[in-house]
Amino acid sequence: MQEAEFQDAEELIRWAAERFPKRLALVTSFQREGMVILDIAARLAPQIPVFTLDTGRLPEATYRMIEKVRERYGIAVNMIFPDAGETARMTTAHGPNLFRADSSSRLLCCQVRKVRPLAKAMAPFEATLVGLRREQGETRATLEQVNWRATPVKLAPLAAWTAAEVSQYSEQHSVPEHPLYAEGYRSIGCDPCTRAVQRKEDERAGRWWWESDTAKECGLHFTADGRAQRRVDVLLEEVLGHSA
Repeated sequence: MQEAEFQDAEELIRWAAERFPKRLALVTSFQREGMVILDIAARLAPQIPVFTLDTGRLPEATYRMIEKVRERYGIAVNMIFPDAGETARMTTAHGPNLFRADSSSRLLCCQVRKVRPLAKAMAPFEATLVGLRREQGETRATLEQVNWRATPVKLAPLAAWTAAEVSQYSEQHSVPEHPLYAEGYRSIGCDPCTRAVQRKEDERAGRWWWESDTAKECGLHFTADGRAQRRVDVLLEEVLGHSA
């Protein structure tokens, strides 16, 4: 089945649950998009396991959101944690707030706290549902609804949705909302790397706002520019030693 055949998010999620039985996961940070997907999946395919990354630097409001989700949907939320040894070596060598130094150091932090633990947790799965949309920024403008080249296969049911459509669905279905949206946040990640934004700012403007030389991505979904990636590879090798 080709991507063009999926007319809406429900159709894709229903198909994915049949195409990848017992090998499909929903990965979310409980932002609006992820919550819409979770709400749909809870109705159509409640057997799909839900995962989230606990980087060790999340806002306290995100933990409150996790409890709200558990209570509302009666599901277990599988928590993914970074490797304690890797995190210790990284912060010992570069400090706990290394992400402020430069974009390569920030990407190193994302690799250790996000990319590597998620890749390990998702290894048994064939496909993952993610809450990405093309409207979220330039790096996501050509986002595929189904990315067969990714491992696991990456499924973005809301790829073509607008922010208004996400809000409309959330209101109509009384979907729980992350508390930080009420404080002006439009994109929510780790506490020190996320801030509220002004109305006219881009949705991703509140992520790593001190950077001007790289795309506002952590590496989970999009590769960094070549220069930053080469340096982060060197930094990561130093953290991992010869075990990478």
